Amino acid sequence: MVAGTPAYYRTLARARWLVNNVNFPDFVRKRPGSVHVQTHHGTPVKVMGLDQQRYPLGAGDMDFARLLHRIDRWDFSITSNSFSTQMWERAYPASYTTLEVGYPRNDRLATATAAEVRQVRAGLGIGPDDPVVLYAPTHREHLPNYRPPFDPDRLLDLLGPAGRLLMRSHYFHDRGGRFRPLGVGRVLDVSAHARVEDLYLAADVLITDYSSAMFDYAVLDRPIVIYAPDWDAYRLARGVYFDVTAEPPGAVATTFADLLDLFRTGDVRSAAADAARQRFRERFCALDDGHAAERVVRRVFPCERNLTAGR
Repeated sequence: MVAGTPAYYRTLARARWLVNNVNFPDFVRKRPGSVHVQTHHGTPVKVMGLDQQRYPLGAGDMDFARLLHRIDRWDFSITSNSFSTQMWERAYPASYTTLEVGYPRNDRLATATAAEVRQVRAGLGIGPDDPVVLYAPTHREHLPNYRPPFDPDRLLDLLGPAGRLLMRSHYFHDRGGRFRPLGVGRVLDVSAHARVEDLYLAADVLITDYSSAMFDYAVLDRPIVIYAPDWDAYRLARGVYFDVTAEPPGAVATTFADLLDLFRTGDVRSAAADAARQRFRERFCALDDGHAAERVVRRVFPCERNLTAGR
C-alpha cells in the first residue's frame, strides 16, 4: 500500500491493529479499540526521543510536545534486549506495555538457510563464493553533507579479483546521490534495494559506524567492523548511549588507513574480534532466535491469546 493514496487513508481509519517502526503522522487519530504496536528501528546507539533535548544539534527542529502526543498512541513497544527496553522507556515515556521478545524483522536472519543466501546473492549478481562486504554508514543530522572518508577501489584491491562491495546510504539521504554512480560491477550502490535483510544475508562482512544495522547483522554471527572516523565529534554533537569503540561487535578502525589494515592483515576475523562479537551478541541478540514475531502475535492479537489459553 502506497502512503498518501485513498486506500492508505481508508486503511488507517479502519484498521484495528496498526504496526509501525516509526511514528504514524500527527494527523492520525487513535480510534477507541484500536491497537498501536511500535516495533522500532532497532537497538539504539545514538540518543533518541526526549533524550535528544540534551543534544540540540542532533534534534534539529523536533517538536517534543508533538512527539509525546505520538508516543501516547502506542499500546505496545517491542524490544530485543534489556538495554533497549531501558533506553526506549526513558526516551519515550508513556503508558504502553513493553514486550521484550526480540525484533520480528530479524526472524528471517535467524532462520535463513544456505539456499536462501545463495538465492539472494544470485539476485544481486553475486557468485556463491565471492567475498562480499556491505558498507552501511548512518546519517549525521548535525552534518548533513558529511561523508566518511572511503575509497571503494582501495578496499576492493584487498578483497581480491572476486571481491564485491555493496554500498548503502541511510534512508534519510537522496538515494540517487549518496555515493558516486556505480552501476553494475564489483561495486554496487544498493541504497535503493527494498529489503535490507537481503543485503545482510548476501554480505560476509559489515562495515558500519553508529547504525543500528550492527545489532541486526550480529544475528548472523558474521564479522562486523566499526569504522568511526568522527567518533569524538559525533558522540559530543549527536549523543550516544554507549561507546561502540570500547564495546564493539568486532574490530574497530578510526581512520580509513586503519580500516584497510584490518582487511590487509586479516584482523577483521581475529580471535579478539570474534570474542568481541560474541560478547556483543550475548548482550544484544539473545532474543533474536527466529520466533520473535510469533511471541508478538501471541501477546498482541486476542484471537491468538484465546487459542493458546484453551490449550
